[in-house]
Amino acid sequence: MNIKSNQKNVLVYHVIFQVEENIFGIVSSLHYLCRMQYIGELISIGVAFSWTATALLSEFGSKRMGNLTLNLTRMVITLVFSAVLFWLVGGTPLPAGASTEAYLWMMLSGLVGYVIGDFCLFQCYIIIGSKFGQLFMTLAPIAAAVTAWFTLGEQLRPQSMLAMLVTLAGIAISVLGRGDHHKLSLKLPLAGVLFAIGAAVCQGVGLVLSKIGMNHYDASLTTSMEPWLLPFHANFFRCVAGVIGFTLLMWFTEGFKPLQKGVRDRKGMVAAVMTTIFGPFVGVGCSLLAVQYTAAGVASTLMALTPIIIILPAWWLFKQPITAKSILGAVISVLGVSLFFLL
Repeated sequence: MNIKSNQKNVLVYHVIFQVEENIFGIVSSLHYLCRMQYIGELISIGVAFSWTATALLSEFGSKRMGNLTLNLTRMVITLVFSAVLFWLVGGTPLPAGASTEAYLWMMLSGLVGYVIGDFCLFQCYIIIGSKFGQLFMTLAPIAAAVTAWFTLGEQLRPQSMLAMLVTLAGIAISVLGRGDHHKLSLKLPLAGVLFAIGAAVCQGVGLVLSKIGMNHYDASLTTSMEPWLLPFHANFFRCVAGVIGFTLLMWFTEGFKPLQKGVRDRKGMVAAVMTTIFGPFVGVGCSLLAVQYTAAGVASTLMALTPIIIILPAWWLFKQPITAKSILGAVISVLGVSLFFLL
Protein backbone atom coordinates (compact mmCIF):
# COMPACT_ATOMS: atom_id res chain seq x y z
CA MET A 1 0.00 0.00 0.00
CA ASN A 2 2.83 2.41 0.87
CA ILE A 3 4.52 1.70 -2.48
CA LYS A 4 1.30 2.43 -4.39
CA SER A 5 0.76 5.58 -2.32
CA ASN A 6 4.29 6.78 -3.02
CA GLN A 7 3.85 6.07 -6.72
CA LYS A 8 0.65 8.14 -6.73
CA ASN A 9 2.39 11.00 -4.92
CA VAL A 10 5.26 10.92 -7.41
CA LEU A 11 2.76 10.99 -10.27
CA VAL A 12 0.87 13.92 -8.76
CA TYR A 13 4.07 15.89 -8.19
CA HIS A 14 5.16 15.12 -11.75
CA VAL A 15 1.86 16.42 -13.14
CA ILE A 16 2.06 19.57 -11.01
CA PHE A 17 5.65 20.14 -12.16
CA GLN A 18 4.64 19.76 -15.81
CA VAL A 19 1.73 22.18 -15.38
CA GLU A 20 3.96 24.77 -13.70
CA GLU A 21 6.60 24.30 -16.41
CA ASN A 22 4.03 24.83 -19.16
CA ILE A 23 2.58 27.91 -17.50
CA PHE A 24 6.02 29.41 -17.00
CA GLY A 25 6.63 28.74 -20.70
CA ILE A 26 3.45 30.64 -21.59
CA VAL A 27 4.42 33.52 -19.31
CA SER A 28 7.89 33.66 -20.88
CA SER A 29 6.34 33.63 -24.34
CA LEU A 30 4.04 36.49 -23.36
CA HIS A 31 7.03 38.43 -22.06
CA TYR A 32 8.79 37.85 -25.41
CA LEU A 33 5.73 38.80 -27.44
CA CYS A 34 5.43 42.08 -25.57
CA ARG A 35 8.74 43.07 -27.19
CA MET A 36 7.46 42.41 -30.74
CA GLN A 37 6.42 45.14 -33.15
CA TYR A 38 2.66 45.71 -33.39
CA ILE A 39 2.06 43.56 -30.34
CA GLY A 40 -0.26 46.22 -28.92
CA GLU A 41 -2.39 46.18 -32.07
CA LEU A 42 -2.51 42.37 -32.09
CA ILE A 43 -3.52 42.28 -28.43
CA SER A 44 -6.27 44.85 -29.14
CA ILE A 45 -7.74 42.74 -31.96
CA GLY A 46 -7.57 39.70 -29.70
CA VAL A 47 -9.44 41.66 -27.02
CA ALA A 48 -12.21 42.47 -29.53
CA PHE A 49 -12.69 38.76 -30.24
CA SER A 50 -12.40 37.99 -26.53
CA TRP A 51 -15.18 40.45 -25.70
CA THR A 52 -17.29 38.99 -28.49
CA ALA A 53 -17.00 35.57 -26.90
CA THR A 54 -17.70 37.09 -23.49
CA ALA A 55 -20.87 38.79 -24.72
CA LEU A 56 -22.23 35.61 -26.32
CA LEU A 57 -21.38 33.44 -23.31
CA SER A 58 -22.80 36.07 -20.93
CA GLU A 59 -26.10 36.14 -22.79
CA PHE A 60 -26.33 32.34 -22.58
CA GLY A 61 -25.22 32.24 -18.93
CA SER A 62 -27.46 35.10 -17.79
CA LYS A 63 -30.55 33.50 -19.30
CA ARG A 64 -29.65 30.15 -17.74
CA MET A 65 -28.28 31.09 -14.28
CA GLY A 66 -29.59 34.60 -13.72
CA ASN A 67 -27.83 37.96 -13.74
CA LEU A 68 -26.56 38.13 -10.16
CA THR A 69 -25.58 34.46 -9.95
CA LEU A 70 -23.46 34.63 -13.09
CA ASN A 71 -21.83 37.93 -12.09
CA LEU A 72 -20.93 36.80 -8.56
CA THR A 73 -19.65 33.44 -9.80
CA ARG A 74 -17.34 34.95 -12.40
CA MET A 75 -15.96 37.51 -9.93
CA VAL A 76 -14.98 34.71 -7.54
CA ILE A 77 -13.46 32.65 -10.38
CA THR A 78 -11.48 35.70 -11.55
CA LEU A 79 -9.99 36.14 -8.08
CA VAL A 80 -8.99 32.45 -8.03
CA PHE A 81 -7.40 32.68 -11.48
CA SER A 82 -5.57 35.86 -10.47
CA ALA A 83 -4.25 34.29 -7.26
CA VAL A 84 -2.93 31.29 -9.24
CA LEU A 85 -1.22 33.62 -11.72
CA PHE A 86 0.39 35.66 -8.92
CA TRP A 87 1.57 32.49 -7.18
CA LEU A 88 3.12 31.01 -10.33
CA VAL A 89 4.87 34.23 -11.34
CA GLY A 90 5.71 35.81 -7.99
CA GLY A 91 5.51 32.99 -5.47
CA THR A 92 2.57 34.45 -3.55
CA PRO A 93 -1.18 34.36 -4.29
CA LEU A 94 -1.63 37.94 -3.12
CA PRO A 95 -1.33 41.02 -5.34
CA ALA A 96 1.57 43.42 -4.95
CA GLY A 97 1.28 45.90 -2.11
CA ALA A 98 0.46 49.52 -2.82
CA SER A 99 -1.09 52.53 -1.13
CA THR A 100 -4.55 52.56 0.45
CA GLU A 101 -5.48 55.32 -1.97
CA ALA A 102 -4.69 53.04 -4.91
CA TYR A 103 -6.80 50.24 -3.43
CA LEU A 104 -9.75 52.56 -2.92
CA TRP A 105 -9.62 53.96 -6.46
CA MET A 106 -9.50 50.47 -7.97
CA MET A 107 -12.35 49.26 -5.78
CA LEU A 108 -14.41 52.31 -6.69
CA SER A 109 -13.72 51.47 -10.33
CA GLY A 110 -14.91 47.91 -9.67
CA LEU A 111 -18.07 49.15 -7.98
CA VAL A 112 -18.99 51.34 -10.94
CA GLY A 113 -17.66 49.18 -13.78
CA TYR A 114 -18.43 45.68 -12.50
CA VAL A 115 -21.26 45.89 -9.98
CA ILE A 116 -23.43 48.57 -11.58
CA GLY A 117 -22.11 48.35 -15.14
CA ASP A 118 -22.09 44.58 -15.58
CA PHE A 119 -25.41 44.19 -13.79
CA CYS A 120 -26.94 46.56 -16.35
CA LEU A 121 -25.06 44.88 -19.21
CA PHE A 122 -26.17 41.35 -18.38
CA GLN A 123 -29.73 42.53 -17.84
CA CYS A 124 -29.76 44.13 -21.28
CA TYR A 125 -28.43 40.86 -22.75
CA ILE A 126 -31.45 39.08 -21.28
CA ILE A 127 -33.88 41.66 -22.69
CA ILE A 128 -32.45 42.72 -26.08
CA GLY A 129 -29.57 40.28 -26.69
CA SER A 130 -25.80 40.63 -26.83
CA LYS A 131 -25.72 41.97 -30.41
CA PHE A 132 -27.63 45.14 -29.53
CA GLY A 133 -25.99 45.26 -26.10
CA GLN A 134 -22.55 45.51 -27.69
CA LEU A 135 -23.82 48.13 -30.13
CA PHE A 136 -24.81 50.38 -27.24
CA MET A 137 -21.41 49.80 -25.62
CA THR A 138 -19.94 52.06 -28.33
CA LEU A 139 -21.29 54.84 -26.10
CA ALA A 140 -18.66 53.98 -23.47
CA PRO A 141 -15.90 56.17 -25.00
CA ILE A 142 -18.29 59.14 -24.88
CA ALA A 143 -18.92 58.51 -21.19
CA ALA A 144 -15.18 58.10 -20.60
CA ALA A 145 -14.39 61.37 -22.39
CA VAL A 146 -16.96 63.35 -20.42
CA THR A 147 -15.80 61.79 -17.14
CA ALA A 148 -12.15 62.56 -17.95
CA TRP A 149 -13.18 66.14 -18.74
CA PHE A 150 -14.72 66.47 -15.27
CA THR A 151 -12.14 64.57 -13.24
CA LEU A 152 -8.83 64.87 -15.10
CA GLY A 153 -9.31 68.18 -16.89
CA GLU A 154 -8.93 66.58 -20.33
CA GLN A 155 -10.35 68.76 -23.10
CA LEU A 156 -13.30 67.84 -25.33
CA ARG A 157 -12.29 68.87 -28.84
CA PRO A 158 -14.70 69.63 -31.71
CA GLN A 159 -13.51 66.43 -33.41
CA SER A 160 -14.67 64.49 -30.36
CA MET A 161 -18.12 66.05 -30.64
CA LEU A 162 -18.28 64.96 -34.29
CA ALA A 163 -17.29 61.42 -33.34
CA MET A 164 -20.02 61.34 -30.68
CA LEU A 165 -22.64 62.37 -33.24
CA VAL A 166 -21.47 59.69 -35.70
CA THR A 167 -21.63 57.02 -32.98
CA LEU A 168 -25.13 58.09 -31.94
CA ALA A 169 -26.23 58.11 -35.59
CA GLY A 170 -25.03 54.52 -36.03
CA ILE A 171 -26.98 53.37 -32.98
CA ALA A 172 -30.08 55.26 -34.12
CA ILE A 173 -29.98 53.59 -37.54
CA SER A 174 -29.93 50.16 -35.89
CA VAL A 175 -32.60 50.62 -33.21
CA LEU A 176 -35.09 53.09 -34.73
CA GLY A 177 -37.68 52.26 -37.34
CA ARG A 178 -40.97 53.44 -38.82
CA GLY A 179 -43.91 52.95 -36.49
CA ASP A 180 -47.53 54.03 -36.67
CA HIS A 181 -48.25 56.99 -38.96
CA HIS A 182 -44.69 56.63 -40.34
CA LYS A 183 -43.21 58.14 -37.19
CA LEU A 184 -39.84 57.03 -35.87
CA SER A 185 -40.18 54.55 -33.03
CA LEU A 186 -37.91 52.36 -30.93
CA LYS A 187 -37.75 48.78 -32.20
CA LEU A 188 -36.42 47.41 -28.90
CA PRO A 189 -37.90 47.18 -25.39
CA LEU A 190 -37.24 50.45 -23.55
CA ALA A 191 -36.03 48.67 -20.41
CA GLY A 192 -33.34 46.85 -22.39
CA VAL A 193 -32.19 50.08 -24.02
CA LEU A 194 -31.97 51.87 -20.67
CA PHE A 195 -29.95 49.01 -19.15
CA ALA A 196 -27.63 49.08 -22.18
CA ILE A 197 -27.07 52.83 -21.88
CA GLY A 198 -26.43 52.46 -18.15
CA ALA A 199 -23.88 49.72 -18.84
CA ALA A 200 -22.04 51.87 -21.40
CA VAL A 201 -21.93 54.90 -19.11
CA CYS A 202 -20.64 52.83 -16.19
CA GLN A 203 -17.97 51.19 -18.33
CA GLY A 204 -16.73 54.59 -19.50
CA VAL A 205 -16.70 56.04 -15.98
CA GLY A 206 -15.11 52.88 -14.61
CA LEU A 207 -12.34 53.09 -17.21
CA VAL A 208 -11.37 56.60 -16.08
CA LEU A 209 -11.45 55.52 -12.43
CA SER A 210 -9.23 52.56 -13.35
CA LYS A 211 -6.76 54.91 -15.02
CA ILE A 212 -6.57 57.04 -11.88
CA GLY A 213 -6.25 53.93 -9.72
CA MET A 214 -3.52 52.35 -11.85
CA ASN A 215 -1.50 55.56 -11.76
CA HIS A 216 -1.66 55.52 -7.95
CA TYR A 217 -0.97 51.78 -7.90
CA ASP A 218 2.09 52.05 -10.14
CA ALA A 219 3.46 55.01 -8.19
CA SER A 220 3.08 53.35 -4.78
CA LEU A 221 4.19 49.76 -5.51
CA THR A 222 6.24 48.28 -2.71
CA THR A 223 7.89 45.72 -5.03
CA SER A 224 9.03 45.77 -8.66
CA MET A 225 7.14 43.78 -11.31
CA GLU A 226 6.94 43.26 -15.05
CA PRO A 227 4.80 45.95 -16.73
CA TRP A 228 2.41 43.36 -18.23
CA LEU A 229 1.52 42.13 -14.72
CA LEU A 230 0.37 45.51 -13.37
CA PRO A 231 -3.14 45.41 -14.93
CA PHE A 232 -3.80 41.98 -13.44
CA HIS A 233 -2.75 43.12 -9.97
CA ALA A 234 -4.85 46.28 -10.23
CA ASN A 235 -7.85 44.35 -11.58
CA PHE A 236 -7.73 42.07 -8.54
CA PHE A 237 -9.07 44.87 -6.35
CA ARG A 238 -11.79 45.71 -8.87
CA CYS A 239 -12.95 42.09 -8.57
CA VAL A 240 -12.88 42.28 -4.76
CA ALA A 241 -15.31 45.19 -5.01
CA GLY A 242 -17.35 43.12 -7.47
CA VAL A 243 -17.64 40.19 -5.05
CA ILE A 244 -18.70 42.48 -2.19
CA GLY A 245 -21.20 44.40 -4.32
CA PHE A 246 -22.87 41.39 -5.97
CA THR A 247 -23.04 39.54 -2.65
CA LEU A 248 -24.89 42.47 -1.06
CA LEU A 249 -27.21 42.81 -4.06
CA MET A 250 -28.03 39.10 -3.93
CA TRP A 251 -28.55 39.21 -0.17
CA PHE A 252 -31.02 42.11 -0.31
CA THR A 253 -32.92 40.96 -3.42
CA GLU A 254 -33.29 37.29 -4.34
CA GLY A 255 -31.28 35.58 -1.58
CA PHE A 256 -28.70 32.84 -2.17
CA LYS A 257 -30.96 30.00 -3.36
CA PRO A 258 -30.44 30.91 -7.05
CA LEU A 259 -26.67 30.80 -6.42
CA GLN A 260 -26.92 27.33 -4.87
CA LYS A 261 -28.95 26.16 -7.86
CA GLY A 262 -26.63 27.87 -10.35
CA VAL A 263 -23.39 26.27 -9.14
CA ARG A 264 -24.96 22.84 -9.69
CA ASP A 265 -25.81 23.70 -13.30
CA ARG A 266 -22.97 22.21 -15.39
CA LYS A 267 -23.68 24.15 -18.56
CA GLY A 268 -24.13 27.35 -16.59
CA MET A 269 -20.84 26.86 -14.75
CA VAL A 270 -19.00 26.14 -18.01
CA ALA A 271 -20.41 29.41 -19.36
CA ALA A 272 -19.35 31.20 -16.15
CA VAL A 273 -15.78 29.86 -16.37
CA MET A 274 -15.45 30.67 -20.06
CA THR A 275 -16.97 34.13 -19.52
CA THR A 276 -14.40 34.72 -16.79
CA ILE A 277 -11.50 33.61 -18.97
CA PHE A 278 -12.52 35.82 -21.89
CA GLY A 279 -13.86 38.69 -19.74
CA PRO A 280 -12.59 39.92 -16.35
CA PHE A 281 -9.37 37.87 -16.42
CA VAL A 282 -7.92 37.82 -19.94
CA GLY A 283 -10.13 40.43 -21.64
CA VAL A 284 -9.84 43.23 -19.09
CA GLY A 285 -6.23 42.43 -18.25
CA CYS A 286 -5.18 42.41 -21.91
CA SER A 287 -7.16 45.58 -22.67
CA LEU A 288 -5.15 47.38 -20.00
CA LEU A 289 -2.01 45.70 -21.34
CA ALA A 290 -2.69 46.77 -24.94
CA VAL A 291 -2.57 50.49 -24.14
CA GLN A 292 0.92 50.00 -22.71
CA TYR A 293 2.27 48.83 -26.10
CA THR A 294 0.40 51.01 -28.58
CA ALA A 295 -1.39 54.34 -28.70
CA ALA A 296 -4.57 54.40 -26.64
CA GLY A 297 -6.57 55.61 -29.64
CA VAL A 298 -5.43 52.75 -31.87
CA ALA A 299 -6.04 50.16 -29.13
CA SER A 300 -9.49 51.52 -28.31
CA THR A 301 -10.50 51.59 -31.98
CA LEU A 302 -9.46 47.98 -32.58
CA MET A 303 -11.10 46.81 -29.37
CA ALA A 304 -14.32 48.54 -30.45
CA LEU A 305 -14.78 46.15 -33.40
CA THR A 306 -16.91 43.83 -31.23
CA PRO A 307 -20.32 45.15 -32.49
CA ILE A 308 -19.31 44.12 -36.02
CA ILE A 309 -17.64 40.82 -35.10
CA ILE A 310 -20.64 39.69 -33.03
CA ILE A 311 -23.25 40.00 -35.82
CA LEU A 312 -22.57 36.63 -37.46
CA PRO A 313 -22.15 34.45 -34.32
CA ALA A 314 -25.24 36.09 -32.73
CA TRP A 315 -27.26 35.01 -35.78
CA TRP A 316 -25.80 31.51 -35.69
CA LEU A 317 -26.19 30.93 -31.93
CA PHE A 318 -29.31 32.92 -31.00
CA LYS A 319 -31.00 33.38 -34.38
CA GLN A 320 -30.80 37.16 -34.05
CA PRO A 321 -31.62 38.41 -37.56
CA ILE A 322 -29.00 40.09 -39.74
CA THR A 323 -30.32 43.12 -41.60
CA ALA A 324 -28.68 45.73 -43.77
CA LYS A 325 -29.64 48.37 -41.18
CA SER A 326 -28.02 46.48 -38.32
CA ILE A 327 -24.78 46.03 -40.27
CA LEU A 328 -24.76 49.66 -41.42
CA GLY A 329 -25.52 50.91 -37.90
CA ALA A 330 -22.75 48.81 -36.36
CA VAL A 331 -20.18 49.94 -38.96
CA ILE A 332 -21.11 53.63 -38.48
CA SER A 333 -20.97 53.30 -34.67
CA VAL A 334 -17.51 51.71 -34.82
CA LEU A 335 -16.46 54.43 -37.27
CA GLY A 336 -17.61 56.98 -34.73
CA VAL A 337 -15.47 55.35 -32.06
CA SER A 338 -12.51 55.34 -34.48
CA LEU A 339 -12.95 59.04 -35.18
CA PHE A 340 -13.19 59.69 -31.48
CA PHE A 341 -9.73 58.26 -30.82
CA LEU A 342 -7.87 58.90 -34.06
CA LEU A 343 -8.80 62.46 -35.05
